[in-house]
Amino acid sequence: MSGRWRVHGLSVEGYRHRQSGLPCQDAWGHADAGTATVLAVADGAGSRSRSDEGARLAVDLATDRFARRAARRCPPGEAVHKLLTEAFREVCEEFLHRTGEAADDFATTLIVVVLTPAWLGHLSVGDGFVVLRAGRTGDGERQFHLLPRPAAVSEYSNETVFLTSPGAEDRLSTACVLDEGVDGVLLSTDGLAQAALGGRPPVPNASFTSAVLRSLDTPGADPEGDEDDLAALLRSDRLTALNADDKTLLRAVRTDRTDRTDKPDEVDRTVGA
Repeated sequence: MSGRWRVHGLSVEGYRHRQSGLPCQDAWGHADAGTATVLAVADGAGSRSRSDEGARLAVDLATDRFARRAARRCPPGEAVHKLLTEAFREVCEEFLHRTGEAADDFATTLIVVVLTPAWLGHLSVGDGFVVLRAGRTGDGERQFHLLPRPAAVSEYSNETVFLTSPGAEDRLSTACVLDEGVDGVLLSTDGLAQAALGGRPPVPNASFTSAVLRSLDTPGADPEGDEDDLAALLRSDRLTALNADDKTLLRAVRTDRTDRTDKPDEVDRTVGA
């Protein structure tokens, strides 16, 4: 995973929040720590009064605490899982310290990806997902890989786990990926699950993921215009019909490995393929 990364994130409020005048309860952030890059997204619990603040706090703490640990040399394998778990523990402790007795009002999920020259680390609690772009098929098509997600609370429940949930650390999902072919990473809250994933078990929707990553590979001459176009897609009727929740995309692509022979897809043609 050595190399330079271009990072871009965007959160937009969902239809229900736009209608009721409520703020977006998602948050994203990233930090550089020497040769490592930390990416984080969080999804505040819709039923909690200060979850938008909780999501922002979780991301700020995660980018800081994970970056501090990622700046140190760490061999791949079990040591990475330990690093991720210990950083998560620090985040939770500080989160509870700052929110005090009102912690449940700030409830939020959290997903973190750490990119280092030797490995990619992934940690998640709650819903949301991470997709990697790595390799090609025999026909030359890009391949996309969904990283493991935490198990559901129960087979019959759509309940999720938050930083403030009892036993949250026991419901973590962590992964250590060793693949020099990884040149694109996408983190998202569950508001984009229906657009970006499909099937049972879920797999990445290649047309959606390819387009949103490739548009970052070859950004246009007007970055603000590119962001406006992406925000319009995330707020579009097509995506709202799939899921009315807040939506977050945090993308990172390798700038030293971009295949310039690929032509960027039209972002607004990527849903439903």
